[in-house]
Formats: sequence, C-alpha cells, structure tokens
Amino acid sequence: MTDEFYTIRDEQTSEIKVKGSKFIATAAHADSPKDAEAFITLISKKYFDATHNCYAYHVGFGASPVFRYNDDGEPSGTAGKPIYHAILAKQLTNIAVVVTRYFGGTKLGTGGLVRAYGDAALAALEQCPIMTEIIYESLAIRFPYEETNTIMRLISSVEGKIIETRYEQNTEMSVHVRAGKIDVFKSKLIDLTRGRAEIVVQQP
Repeated sequence: MTDEFYTIRDEQTSEIKVKGSKFIATAAHADSPKDAEAFITLISKKYFDATHNCYAYHVGFGASPVFRYNDDGEPSGTAGKPIYHAILAKQLTNIAVVVTRYFGGTKLGTGGLVRAYGDAALAALEQCPIMTEIIYESLAIRFPYEETNTIMRLISSVEGKIIETRYEQNTEMSVHVRAGKIDVFKSKLIDLTRGRAEIVVQQP
C-alpha cells in the first residue's frame, strides 16, 4: 500500500486570456471538504462581479477520497470537470481550485471552454510548490522499562514518531507509525522484545 500523497502548501493564482475572456485560477490547500467549501466561498465573494466562479476539489486519499466539481452556469461538463482533471493530472489531493471567468464578448463553444478552464487550472497548479505528506497510523504500546532502548530503535527504523510517554509500572507510549510499515512494526515489536511488549489499543 502507498502511505504518501502529494499536495500543495500555499495559495497560488494564475491568469490567462482566451478570445477576450479572462480566466483567473486560484488554487489552495484544503484538509477537508469544509475547508474546500470555505475557500470556494471566499474566492466567489472576492470575484463577486465575475461571470462565473467554477471549481473543483479533491480531499483525502486511498479508495474513498471526497471530490466535487461545479460549472456555475457554464454548459454542463465544460468547466468543473476540466478543472478536476487538471488536479488529477498533477496527482494532487487536499486541494481546491476555483477558476473565475470574466466574459469578453466572444463565445468559446464547448470545446473552447473545456480547454480554457483546464489550461487556467493547470497554469495555477504549475506555480504551486508540491509537498509530500506521509500517512501515519496511531498505536499505543505497553512494555517493561528495560525494553525502552529496543523500542526507541524500532520506532526510528520505521520512521515513527513518539507522541506521548507515560512511566508507570510499565511504560506506555503513544506512537505514530508510517502506514506502509505498520505490519513490520507490529511483528518486530513482539520479536525484538520476546513478547514483553504489547499493543494495548489501536487509536483512531
């Protein structure tokens, strides 16, 4: 399984002109559909006098991402979908893109609109610095204190992160482990400590 995805960090804007119409594309990071919808609302208010504010967003990863696109009055399939395809072409997620159009007096036809909205979205995305995000799973483990060094080395070997440690009769530790290495971690946890360490709860 893959345990990483690509997204953008900062908001970026790009502008193109096609036969008199101005297309302003704005792309932003969005960690949730709520964030994406808030960004779309913000841009739509900023360009309240525009002819159209069309958009697409893609949030999440794996088998069930959340996505949506909207033509905002343009002919069906000519605006939101090509914006969304631009996001997919860049293999990005946790992102929202709004393309604002100011009509220039010349109709572009359905093919022209698809190209214009797609090109505008790609122009903005090409300006965005891409960052890689790692997917982690959370675990809580319990082990005797004398196994601490072994546990620390194991966590480091799977690029894990220690979130919290509680020293009681046994040590309890909350850790984040790369999703792609979770099975290796669980197996080695038992082997390296000869069964003295255990997973006490798999946190959501």
